[in-house]
Amino acid sequence: MKYQPIENYGVVGDLSTVALVSVEGSIDFMCFPHFDSPSIFGALLDHDKGGRFQIAPISQQFNCKQRYLPDTNILLTRFRAAEGVAEVSDFMPVQLLGHRHELLRRLKVVLGEMEFRMVCDPKFNYGRSGHRIEQRGQEVFFHPDCESCPDLRLACSVAPQIENGAATARFRLRAGDTAFFFLEEADPKTEPSPPTADYLSEAFKETMNYWLDWVGRCQYRGRWREMINRSALTLKLLTSVSQGSIVAAPTFGLPEHFGGQRNWDYRYAWIRDASFTLFALMRLGYTEEATGFFRWIEDRCHELQPERPMQAVYGLDGRRALPEEELQEWAGYRGSRPVRVGNGAYRQLQLDIYGELLDSVYIYDKHGTPISYDFWMQLVKLVDWVCDHWTQPDDGIWEVRGGPQPFLFSRVLCWVAIDRALRIAHQRSFPAPHERWTSARDAIYRDVYEHFWNEDLKAFVQYRGSRTVDAACLMMPLLKFISSTDPRWISTMQTVERVLVQDSLVYRYNVLEAAKDGLPDEEGTFSMCSFWYVECLARMGDMRKARFMFEKALGYANHVGLYAEQLGCRGEHLGNFPQAFTHIALISAAWYLDRKLSD
Repeated sequence: MKYQPIENYGVVGDLSTVALVSVEGSIDFMCFPHFDSPSIFGALLDHDKGGRFQIAPISQQFNCKQRYLPDTNILLTRFRAAEGVAEVSDFMPVQLLGHRHELLRRLKVVLGEMEFRMVCDPKFNYGRSGHRIEQRGQEVFFHPDCESCPDLRLACSVAPQIENGAATARFRLRAGDTAFFFLEEADPKTEPSPPTADYLSEAFKETMNYWLDWVGRCQYRGRWREMINRSALTLKLLTSVSQGSIVAAPTFGLPEHFGGQRNWDYRYAWIRDASFTLFALMRLGYTEEATGFFRWIEDRCHELQPERPMQAVYGLDGRRALPEEELQEWAGYRGSRPVRVGNGAYRQLQLDIYGELLDSVYIYDKHGTPISYDFWMQLVKLVDWVCDHWTQPDDGIWEVRGGPQPFLFSRVLCWVAIDRALRIAHQRSFPAPHERWTSARDAIYRDVYEHFWNEDLKAFVQYRGSRTVDAACLMMPLLKFISSTDPRWISTMQTVERVLVQDSLVYRYNVLEAAKDGLPDEEGTFSMCSFWYVECLARMGDMRKARFMFEKALGYANHVGLYAEQLGCRGEHLGNFPQAFTHIALISAAWYLDRKLSD
């Protein structure tokens, strides 16, 4: 198969980047050494020009199976053929443990005797830069023709060869034999020490213990512990240990519709996604990640100019400009073009980000570490800005490219921003313009009820004056804007179910009838909206239906418990993978549902 289904991948990472490993043992996507660095492997987006790192049996007939070692981000890919059984362990030692940027692969034959082929064929700078290759014994060095790309060093326990700019090897192993492959960032200033089997064994143990210890801090002990732990481990993989920022997804260019144009770059820090990520992790008892992120946020606040809003998305290092460009040379996943890097959403106004940020600050201040006075004063500036600008049309949570609209969700989240700020000020006795904030908060509340309620539909609509609903409204009771038993909410929920819900799957909006998003393609159902729907059902008291829908939604995870952004008409995964937002919504729904079932 030229292109594996998106769901046929597991991920490994080191809190700086991740690699996507297919069920056939090929690393087909990896940006290096950071999430938002140019790719070195991108066969997932161009089979011929993207580059890959593959280890597989020579046998033409073999079956594959993949799983994580329990409660870790160490991935095991097993091959079963007529000649025997073998397995590849893939992992990246965590940066916190003092390791360099490196990917370790260990191959072991369990039964029989098998012949294998290894191909390490990096393509630098999104395949746009060539490289020079040199061999020193059982080590191969890749020197890219690009100053911003790192040199790579591949060390093998078997003898490699050089073929057309790639390192290859063909070798045979018997039961009990192992082979290892180290790919790391090469430092041209130092002479590398040859890696050994002992180093691999020690790194393996260190990495496993790190993840086991991290999962052991989780305070969730409910019914869906395995899925919760996997989602938490995935969210942790999407955090940048050096910056404190969090990516929305570690990939770019994976399509929301095969052959279509909805192919975005998610390797950046969205205020919205990161805030919800922290909310989910804090619910499970993880506060360390929140501390790092809020330091990052405080730095962004200090950079703001008077009357200039916070951006919706930043680079992981806080850079503001993320110019969007198209990789013209790449074919795209299954012909889905253009393949984009960078993201023009950094220029958009998205008012909802303030509500998500202040909601996470409120939870952190209440259940984590009390925020500082200096941070509070920066937040005061943000809330004052919201009070002055909440009536503006914006591009909304879905980042439509058809022009700004006065969106319902943006109004509701502006209310959340001011409401949470008032709560923090009251609980901490912080100085704040209480009367001004209260007046603005109440004005937003009245505006939503007076201008976003459609009496004919008996529902809150997507934007003022529209006649369509949007799945983002499912957040209204979750954020405590409206009671789950309010008659207006019950009728809105009924409209959402009639228009957007199919079984346990939920569309974010009708692309033909809702706010024009500037693109002609269709799209799949949004998996995070399915989990929002579940939590809404639970909050309305329909526990049997909520649990039933939750279990069905869990069934759409891939073989190792990961979700992309969307699901297609055949249940296939679509969009960037794995997506933080889906795993956030899963954790939130499971946490609330489990608590209510235990009452």
